[in-house]
This record gives sequence, structure tokens and C-alpha cells, in this order.
Amino acid sequence: MLKKAFRAIDRGFLFVEDWSLFIAVCVALLTAMANVILRKATDNISLYWSDEVVRKVIFFSTYIGCVAAIRSRSLIRIDALPQIFPVLKKPLTLFSHLAVLFFSVIMINLGWKMTLMMFQDEYARTTTLQIPEWYFYAVLPVMGVMMFLRTLVVMVEDWRSKQDVTGEQ
Repeated sequence: MLKKAFRAIDRGFLFVEDWSLFIAVCVALLTAMANVILRKATDNISLYWSDEVVRKVIFFSTYIGCVAAIRSRSLIRIDALPQIFPVLKKPLTLFSHLAVLFFSVIMINLGWKMTLMMFQDEYARTTTLQIPEWYFYAVLPVMGVMMFLRTLVVMVEDWRSKQDVTGEQ
């Protein structure tokens, strides 16, 4: 039952991570390319809003990329000490997972508060496109929840693989 739930979470997050990052980066790339082409090909035509789009995509891809990094086990962590002292691998891995869980709880809490603050401010809009800023701040608590759940999945996978290696049940 737990295995099926984790597998469903993993597949759902994988879909959201991959497609949202793909679409966001494509939008930023096409916008930036169109702006460069228009600036070079014409004398006075420029997409004045292209820089804002690229900045927002970088913001989005940074936070959603954190969730994808957990999946691929490439989030920053202490890895030199376990290579020197293999006995430290398990405790440092656990410490790393707990630190990510703590960080994700902070992101959920602060992200939610910041999103509400931006939602209540009717003037909080992007400079050129006039998109409400709370849309972008809403990424923070969503990312926090995704990081928390993804880390739990990774922790259970680590624990189960340890059991399989030792032959425990």
C-alpha cells in the first residue's frame, strides 16, 4: 500500500517537474531569442518584457529544480567525509535528509505567508507584464511540499534498499 502511494507520488511529481521545467525553459529561450533577433534585425523593435520573463523562469526553475535534484540524489550534501570514513555515510545521509525536511517545512511556512502577503497587496504586480506577484510566490510552498514528500520517498527507498542488502524483513 505504502509502496503504491510512493510510486504514485513519484510519477506525479516526475510529470510536473519534467514538463513544467521543459515548458518554462522553452518559453524563456524563445522569448530571449525573439528579443535578440528583433533587436539585431530592426532598429527600434524590442520585446521590453523579455527580461522579466527570463527572470521569472529562472526563479521558477531554481525552485522546481530543487525537487528534481532530490529525485536524482544530486542535491548538495556532505560527500567527502563518507568517502574517507565510510562509517559516516549512513548518519550523514540521514542528517542530509533531515536538513532537507527542515528546509522544506520552512519553505512551506514562509512561502505561504509571503504568498498571502502578495495576494492581499493589490499593487504587487510584475513591472512590465502586470502579472500578480502572488502567482510566483505560490511556487515556494508548492515546492516545499514537493521537496518534503520527495525526500520522504527517497528516505524510504534508502531504508528499503538497506533492508534488501542485509536480508532483513
